[in-house]
Amino acid sequence: MKKFVNRTAAICIAIFMGLAGSAVSSVAHADDPAFLSFSAGAYDFNKRDDTATEFRLEYRSDYKMWELKPFAALSGTTNGTYFVGAGVLMDVYFGRRIVLTPSFAPHYYSKGSDDNKDLGHNLEFRSQVEVAYRFDNRSRLGLAVAHYSNASIGNKNPGSEILSLYYSIPTNLLFD
Repeated sequence: MKKFVNRTAAICIAIFMGLAGSAVSSVAHADDPAFLSFSAGAYDFNKRDDTATEFRLEYRSDYKMWELKPFAALSGTTNGTYFVGAGVLMDVYFGRRIVLTPSFAPHYYSKGSDDNKDLGHNLEFRSQVEVAYRFDNRSRLGLAVAHYSNASIGNKNPGSEILSLYYSIPTNLLFD
C-alpha cells in the first residue's frame, strides 16, 4: 500500500509540474524586477498555545540562475522570536496575473524569552509556498503558508507553521 501511495504521489507531482510548465507564460515574467516584500501573519497558527503575529521583510533579487532567484529575509514575532535567513525561490506564472512562488531558506533562529516555543536548534529551514495576484505595475498581493523545521538536527523538532499575507513591490518603483 505504501508503494502505491508513493507512486501515486510521484505521478501527481509529475503531472502538476508538466501542467505548471505548460502554463508558464514567458511574456508575463519577462524582465521581472527585484522586489521588496512585506508580510504579516499568524505564527504557529495551527497550535493554540504559542500563536503570535509574525512580521517579515524580504529582498527578492531579479538575478536568475536557471529559474531560481536568491532572496534574503528578516522576521520577528510579537512574542520576541526572530529569524534571519537567505535562500532561493522560483516564480511560476499562470497567465499574466497569478504567480506561484515556492521557496526554501536556512534561517538563524532565536526563541527570545524562555516562555517561547523552543524549535530545537538555532538552524531552522523555512519552506514556503505563496500564491499571489500580479498587478499591472508588477506589484503582488499574495497568501503564503510556510513551515520551519530543523530537519531533526536538534534533539527535538516541533516545527512551526505560518500563514501570511504578502505585499511585494518592485524596487524600481521604490527607488527610481
